[in-house]
Amino acid sequence: MNKILFKGTLILTLTGFVSRVIGFFYRIFLSRTFGAEGMGVYQLVSPVLALAFSVCCGGIQSAISKYVAGEPVSHDYRHSFRVLLNGLFLSAVLSVLFAAVVALNAPFIATRILCEPRAEPLLRIIAVSIPFASLHSCMNGYYYGIKNTKIPAASQLGEQLIRVGTVFLLYEYSLSHHMQLSLACSVFGMLAGEICSALFTGLLVLVRFQRRLGRPSSPSAALGVLRKSPALHQTMSRILRMAVPLSASRVVVNLLSSVEAIYIPLMLVRSGMTNSQSLSVYGVLTGMALPFILFPSTLTNSFSVLLLPYISEAQEHVDYAKIRRAFRRTALCSLLFGMLCCILFLVTGRFAGTFIFHNELAGHFILTLGFMCPFLYLSTTMSSILHGLGHTGFSFVINTSALGIRLAFVFLLIPSFGIEAYLWGLLTSQLFCAAANSLAILHCLKKH
Repeated sequence: MNKILFKGTLILTLTGFVSRVIGFFYRIFLSRTFGAEGMGVYQLVSPVLALAFSVCCGGIQSAISKYVAGEPVSHDYRHSFRVLLNGLFLSAVLSVLFAAVVALNAPFIATRILCEPRAEPLLRIIAVSIPFASLHSCMNGYYYGIKNTKIPAASQLGEQLIRVGTVFLLYEYSLSHHMQLSLACSVFGMLAGEICSALFTGLLVLVRFQRRLGRPSSPSAALGVLRKSPALHQTMSRILRMAVPLSASRVVVNLLSSVEAIYIPLMLVRSGMTNSQSLSVYGVLTGMALPFILFPSTLTNSFSVLLLPYISEAQEHVDYAKIRRAFRRTALCSLLFGMLCCILFLVTGRFAGTFIFHNELAGHFILTLGFMCPFLYLSTTMSSILHGLGHTGFSFVINTSALGIRLAFVFLLIPSFGIEAYLWGLLTSQLFCAAANSLAILHCLKKH
């Protein structure tokens, strides 16, 4: 099992590393093409995407991973097929409804909620991508559950390549025709990547189940596979029991994150900046510095994805000794890796800002946020263990409290101390998250 976990983490990490390298240079290209202010507008729509993921597929993906985790041992492909089909159905309904709401209300969301009319065309394109991204996420959840990381890794890399390639082709076309490249083109790349990755993963899922279950003679025969015990409504009930509280938690957290993202530029204006300056500072922080800081988290994110079904399977077999070992080793490795990254960012932060991004402010942000790494990486892995144990309520309280801390810094301190106050808030909230998640796991394990 440890070999499977290690191999899967290695595959996802290598693919994620390559994808992030591509994305890293892609962000440099975007920052130089659209400027810091354009990056600020681009980043304003990120909360909408995060909210869409929370509502349409976040909890469903985790539920699929948890309930198909036993397939490699039991070879119960009908059960896995039922779980995946129910998850896809739920995600499809939710994502289409969410996309319709965003598309029809794009002017209101852009002007009244995001307070930036230039975000309207971006929102309309994003709305089209939401159903594809949601279905792709659910299918990846199935592969993560059965510890097969090759397909999600390939689709992730393909998505990134198509996204960047599409934007680059549009850029070359605009140059050759002496046209100005629109910021909406960057979102067209996202749409193209999501469509292709969803179709690729969906085709492979169909081929896999066709081989495992046999080619059905008719559509009614295919449905007959799903009608066998346990009933479809029982499978749906199990998915909902885990997905609803987890999705509700993520929705609340992302709503608060959206408030944070919207009000940071507004509070910066209160601190004495112009609207253009506030968007530029916000774009440097979220479009340059934070992606640079989060670059090494490819490793911890990959490990966390596979840690959830690993912990779920150990809990199902009442092997809490294995869970305790996983907790100790994961905590130690996360802290050591975070400290190493912290030192790296302290040494290279100013160089990255001035040489890579051509922006001294980005270098200052990287230096300050480097101290966040040990707590950020520890919090990520500990949260995955909590989800694997089924204690999503703890995670909800912790994440909500951490966002409350950051919002307090945004509303109370940014008007007086500027963007520095938000950096302090990020450090404080990540320290709280890491400590609270670790204590919550220890509390759960004490009962066994």
